[in-house]
Amino acid sequence: PTQYAAVVIPGGRAPEYLRGDAELRKILKSFFDADKPVAQICHGPLLTAAVGELAGRRVTAYPALELDMQAAGATFQDAEAVVDGTLVSARAWPDHSAWMREFLKILRAKAPLT
Repeated sequence: PTQYAAVVIPGGRAPEYLRGDAELRKILKSFFDADKPVAQICHGPLLTAAVGELAGRRVTAYPALELDMQAAGATFQDAEAVVDGTLVSARAWPDHSAWMREFLKILRAKAPLT
């Protein structure tokens, strides 16, 4: 993880299963510990919740996950893209443009091209 500037957590149902992988949780947690940009969409925030990084944050996710996000301590917002520090979240594929636009702003600031 130290060799990467950021991480993108994709959506779909896979994060529901991947969150059980201890090594993956360790890798994801390292991005938060280093304050690196993290983009998450759809069911991706289930992984972020599994590493305890949603408490006190504003996020969005697939609408059916609103209660899961609240249970993880997050404030759920029904929006195209929600930015909280270096974390950028989106609901689903129709939000891709807004989500990536916000993520790229953070990525450029945190890891500018030289």
